[in-house]
Amino acid sequence: MSRDAHAYRWSDLTKETPMGKLSRRRIRGERVMLAEVVLEKGCFVPTHAHENEQISCLLTGKLRFGIGNDGPDQEMLVLEAGQVLHLPSNVPHSAEALETTRVLDVFSPVSETTGIDRG
Repeated sequence: MSRDAHAYRWSDLTKETPMGKLSRRRIRGERVMLAEVVLEKGCFVPTHAHENEQISCLLTGKLRFGIGNDGPDQEMLVLEAGQVLHLPSNVPHSAEALETTRVLDVFSPVSETTGIDRG
């Protein structure tokens, strides 16, 4: 991979739809990946975990996150635009779009798949 700087425009990147009501565009660096993710209202990402550390910055909308395994002990968090969630590696989590939501997700390390590719 070239060490040269490169500028991107989200609209020029390939839009992927790994699951219903969800689309994303990704930029992969050597050690970090940035994803623009749009979840339409009602989109539900089932509980999953991955090696990637994840930071989710909500740009618009509202998401309900479930933190931990499914069940009565799962912690529920509702985040709105302007809030950021840090998920350490291998922490189980789910997400539900309470409104159509645009998120910037940062993942490290880089990978071809994340939890939504398994959902």
